Amino acid sequence: MFRLTKETTIGELLREKPEMADVLTGIGMHCLGCPSAQGESLEQAAGVHGLDADDLIEDLKGFMEVM
Repeated sequence: MFRLTKETTIGELLREKPEMADVLTGIGMHCLGCPSAQGESLEQAAGVHGLDADDLIEDLKGFMEVM
């Protein structure tokens, strides 16, 4: 079973839940296809985009529940 954590990479998330690409781009993460982004953890991505990692994870989990 897929478990979303701050250590989950963008690549892992998109392989398991491709529909989350729209959510991530909607919050400003537009480089999802970049090779370096694929190996970046959600915590690292949050930091680059000025987001709180814990808030990002909770938001993503909420979107996953309704999708």
